[in-house]
This record gives sequence, C-alpha cells and structure tokens, in this order.
Amino acid sequence: MDGLNPRKVASLLFIIGIAVVFTLQFGPGSSGFGATGGATAPGSVASVNGKEIPLRDFAAAWAQQMSFLRSQGSPVPESLARQFGMHNQVLDRLVNTELLAQAAERHGIAASDDELRKLIHQNTDFQKEGQFDFERYQQVLRDFYRKSPQDFEAELRRQLAAQKMMDVVRGNAVVSDDEVRARFEKEGNQAKVVFARFLPAMYADKVSNPTAAQLAEWKKAHEKDIKEYFEANRFVYQQPERIRARQVLVKLSPEATADQKKAALEKAQALRKEIEGGKDFAQVARDSSEDPGSKARGGDLGWVERGSWEPALADAAFALKQGEVTQPVETKFGVHLVKVDEKQAAQDKKLEDVQDEIATTLYKQDRAKQLARAEAEKALASVKAGQDLKTLFPPEKEQPALLRFETETRPEAVETDSFTAEGEAVPHLGPAPELVKAAFAVSAPQPLDSVFPMGEGFVVAQVVERQKPDAEGFEKRKEELRTQARQAKQIELTESFLKALREQGSVVTNTAAIDSVVGTG
Repeated sequence: MDGLNPRKVASLLFIIGIAVVFTLQFGPGSSGFGATGGATAPGSVASVNGKEIPLRDFAAAWAQQMSFLRSQGSPVPESLARQFGMHNQVLDRLVNTELLAQAAERHGIAASDDELRKLIHQNTDFQKEGQFDFERYQQVLRDFYRKSPQDFEAELRRQLAAQKMMDVVRGNAVVSDDEVRARFEKEGNQAKVVFARFLPAMYADKVSNPTAAQLAEWKKAHEKDIKEYFEANRFVYQQPERIRARQVLVKLSPEATADQKKAALEKAQALRKEIEGGKDFAQVARDSSEDPGSKARGGDLGWVERGSWEPALADAAFALKQGEVTQPVETKFGVHLVKVDEKQAAQDKKLEDVQDEIATTLYKQDRAKQLARAEAEKALASVKAGQDLKTLFPPEKEQPALLRFETETRPEAVETDSFTAEGEAVPHLGPAPELVKAAFAVSAPQPLDSVFPMGEGFVVAQVVERQKPDAEGFEKRKEELRTQARQAKQIELTESFLKALREQGSVVTNTAAIDSVVGTG
C-alpha cells in the first residue's frame, strides 16, 4: 500500500525487503510478466491466480515511481518512462508481492497483530508530535489512502506476509567456507595493463601505389580476395545516373489556392533572375529557400538518383548540364529551382573493369597491415628492453575512453582499470581473450611477450599491476566476502522462487487499464 509521502512509500510497501524485490525486477534474468490473454475485472490491471490487482494500486505505484525519479534528479517524462518499460517493472513488483502473499498463505505464514501494530505505529504519516495518534490514523486513511482501517490493515497484513515469505526463502542461503574461498580467489586475482594499438589506418599514407609488376603479381596471388571484395561492394560499381544538386524551395501547402501557387511561381522566377544576374545560388538558398533540411547548407542535397524525385522535377534536373539551373518546377512540396553541381553517368562495371582498382586497394591495405604489425613488433622489442609504453606512445590529449579509438591517428598508451580473469574483455579495449590469458599467466608487472591481433590491428601490452590472493588477505576479508556471497545467494534464491511461482501460477494483465494510467506511448 502506498503512503502519503512518496519518500515514505517504499517503507510501507515492503518495509525492509522492498529493495530486494526491486533488485530482482531490474537485475539479470528479469523480463517482466507481460502475459496477456484471459480476462481481468474492468477496474484491475492484472489478475494473479484469480486475485485482482486494483487499478488504483497500480496508479499509486506508478506515481510513486515517477516521484522517486524526480527526487533523484531524473525528471523522466512519463512517455519516455513507458518506452523504457518502467510500467512493466511497476506492475511486476505488484504481481510479485501478490505471488509471495499467496505463497505465504499456502505455507501458513502470517503477520501477527503485534507486527502489524508496530508497523502502523512507526509510520510517521500516522503520528502527531512524534507519537502515533489514532484520530490522525483514521483521518489519513479516510482523506488520503481512501480506505477503511479494515481494508488497509488487511492489505498491510498481506504485504507483511509476503515479506516474511521472502525472509524464509532468503534464510536458506547458506554459504560454505569453500564458496567464500572461491570468491576471494576470483576477486583477489586482478591485473591492470597498459596497451597500445597499431592500426593499418595509421600507416596507410606511408604505402605507395604498387608498380605494374607488383600489381600483376598481387592480382595473380589474390584472385579470390579480389572477387569477394567486388561482390561485397557491388553497389559501388553498379549505380544509376546521379547528380549532385542544390535547390531553392518556395513551399506550398497541399491545399494551396491558384493565387497562392501563382505567387510562389513568381517568387521562384524572381529568385532565378537574381541567380542569372550573378548572385551565388548557394547564397540565394541560404537567404530565401524554405527547405529547412538544406537551407543552412546553401541548398546542398548531395547526390540524388532520378527515382528519388517526382518525375517532373527529375526530368527537368537530369536534362541539365553541369552548372545549369532549372526553370521553376512545381511539385507537391512547392516550387523548386535546382542547380546541378556535378553529374555522374550510370555505372554498370564488371569485375574485369575494376579489378586493377580493387587489387590496388587491397594491396595497400595489406601493406599497411604489415607496417602496423612491424611497428607493433618494434614497440614490443623496445618494451622488453626496458622502455615504457606510456613514454613511447604518450596520448595526444585527454579524452573519453569511448571516443579514443574513433580519433586515434597513431598508437597511444592506454592504462586500463583493474580486471579479473573471469571474463574475456579488457577495459577500454574490448574482447581480448588471449591477452587476458597472457596477463594472468604472469605473476608480476612485466611486458607480455607477444603481439596480439585485434580486429584489423595489433596490440602490445605490459602488465603494470598484478594482485594475487594470499592467506593474510583472505583472513582480513573473509567475513566481508561471506556477507557478499550470502547476499548474492539470497538474491539468486529469491529470484528462482519467484520464477517458480510465475511458472506454476496464472498471471493475466489488462493492457487497456495500464494504458489508461501511463498512456499508450
């Protein structure tokens, strides 16, 4: 049941255990119920084994969710919250509570009168001057909760029973000494590396075009590669006729009258006269075009194929020579003036027409990759000789790690965060199973003794920190790790229990009722 103050509602719903349910809804394996079909009562958002969840409870929980986000400095619009599926998460929490309450009833688990009384008395909504006040309790229930004391207390009993059911499940989380030791071995075995990437693109400008003899030899040895490249890039060699065009548009609405069309045509003709008088077309477009997509670019439309325009406009524009401007042409968008900046005839090139071009491209890519590999090997030798990657390849400037690879023009040393051997990825680098394996094969900071292929490039790395679990460290952290392992197992057990309840039970949702609260997105 939701309280008056959104900041206090969480304590009323699940008291201490709400955080666990919330974690389950947002944690791994959570997909929401989303079950449809069957029927629910008109005033309900879901039916759980025949027990209806009232629309008012969902509406209150949804309002609580939005209030919580706002209190955290995240004013998420409700339409966006729906797109993120938050309405499903709110519904899931209500359904989970009902499933647990029903399970508690089957197992004979119930809240005592003393537990119920204590919870009500601790709720500050029902207090006056720090003490529970019965008149205040009745007034708040009547004016804000809009429930009778009997109904409110019955619902609160079910929520307490649900919490007690969860506590029983969580109580079965027992962690052995071996499990604690395994957790320590996993978490205590860490490494940090510095790496530098060597990409073919960094060396492309150092590769010259092949000589005729080199090209002939390369073509003969790579016929399959050339053919595969052609097939993968066939769209480049088979293109319809195109023009690079600019336009000035005088907009017209679909309902334009004859007078409005006449005025638009006259305006376009006047603008064309300005162009004929020597005014730059791009400047006319920036000053007078009513096409928001191209106006700021001086009317530039880029490359245009005939089929992308209405026939009348395409026929007029494609009939022009380079540098010419059309007469005003009317379409459903308005009246256009089009200038052709460049023309490109239709292409239907065969493999034999472009194999030298493709072979040159692949040859240069191959040589650039060889250069990248050679530079990586050279860097590795320097590091093994005692030099530092950060000294050899200092970053040009500080920049976010996610953007670093998009702007790299030369190798740059990058220091990772600490990572464990459990995964196959290296922070700031990505999946690199061989590098991870090599990093954890050493026991102290040192260069890794090989160059690691990564995509089209190569990586050189040195371990700069190496932490291994030891007996002293285990004794210091044993109880902390036991608590962490127990909490992880509690979440796992609770999630499994809820999953079983969902699979064995019947949950039917009322999408129309949900939409009436959160909208249709």
